[in-house]
Amino acid sequence: MASLLQPVKVVYLVKGEKRIRSPLSQLYFCRYCCELRSLECVSHEVDSHYCPSCLENMPSAEAKLKKNRCANCFDCPCCMHTLSTRATNIPAPLPDDPTKTAMKKAYYLACGFCRWTSRDVGMADKSVGRWYVSICGLYKKICQRCIHMFSDYEKYGLGTRLQRQRTGAPISSLAGLSLQQGEEKKEIFIEPAQALDEVEPLPEDFYTRPISLPEVTTLRQRLLQPDFQPADVSQLHPRHKHLLIKRSLRCRKCEHNLIKPEFNPTSIKFKIHMVAMSYIPEVRIMSIPNLRLMKESQVLLTLTNPVENITHITLSACEEEDPDDINSTAKVIVPSKELILAGKDAAAEYDELAEPQDFQDDPDVVAFRKSNKIGFFLKVIPQKEDDGDVTIALKIRHDFRNLAAPLKSSEEAGDGAVDVIWLMHHVELRLGPLAS
Repeated sequence: MASLLQPVKVVYLVKGEKRIRSPLSQLYFCRYCCELRSLECVSHEVDSHYCPSCLENMPSAEAKLKKNRCANCFDCPCCMHTLSTRATNIPAPLPDDPTKTAMKKAYYLACGFCRWTSRDVGMADKSVGRWYVSICGLYKKICQRCIHMFSDYEKYGLGTRLQRQRTGAPISSLAGLSLQQGEEKKEIFIEPAQALDEVEPLPEDFYTRPISLPEVTTLRQRLLQPDFQPADVSQLHPRHKHLLIKRSLRCRKCEHNLIKPEFNPTSIKFKIHMVAMSYIPEVRIMSIPNLRLMKESQVLLTLTNPVENITHITLSACEEEDPDDINSTAKVIVPSKELILAGKDAAAEYDELAEPQDFQDDPDVVAFRKSNKIGFFLKVIPQKEDDGDVTIALKIRHDFRNLAAPLKSSEEAGDGAVDVIWLMHHVELRLGPLAS
């Protein structure tokens, strides 16, 4: 049963810039184009940057100046978990009388996962809770100086040379080095660096001294610090935590937003959230019998209606020369009658005492009905004896009321009824291997 709930068992075909087959939970639906969209056929736009630890958000310009790093949070150099600030009391001499000592608070960084501390690499404890306060102050001065310099560029018209060049423009236009008429290009030859005959020798005990693995860094730890690539554990230092981004997804065809999150990183809500599972009926596999070659088997599938309106669904098999049907290995016999799904009702979905609606279902086609979900039978005849799974393909045609479409002048004057359009989707289902 757990294998049937895997989303890769049922995939939908996306006919965008790239023909991609993906589960419905990983797709989006554009209400303006009335088509499915995948991550490959949408534009990704960065809305904001934020730190996953302290949830501090910042615009893209500020994140670029900070090299996409948080100034207050650090990652453990050993296991890359978030470091926490620990407080302790240490004896310190009094400024009035150096011979006497008093307990003073000190702070150091520690990892709660691998127990690494900043004291392990000889880093001195700090007298304040925020680390590198003086460095942050100097960094802010440098940023303010850079911002003032960029404003001078814009004021005196120098910023145009620093702008990103357009696609197809020559490289010389970026630096303002356009060639005049009749001027020839000059070739510049760069001599490659010559190999050195003398190499720094290795230590004499390099091959004979015993190796202590806890004192040697792993390849992952070295690559996480590519600027230094420390070879010893004593050279590891905490790294500023990488910033994450909140991004928006935009349809490339109509340029409408499909995903628009809130700017605040503490909010998990979306301003626009057009996922395909909220608009397209979802097909799932409920039970599979023993599949045998060239023998008819009955498979139980489910259909779920995600919208509040009654949806009419018609199933059809793929034609012989259908260009979309390239993976199926079995013949499918679909129900000839139309399937009707009730609208989604959040209150009645978990109400066991709710009265069932009378849709006059055929017991040979519909196995059960519960709220906006039905189970129906499908006949499958495997045609190929392969080592892989038996795959079937079918077409799903259903009605859709596009509430996002602009109303016409006649509809505004009248009752404002929404036009019903019919959508067609190509669905492929992996039913598992043949029975031995």
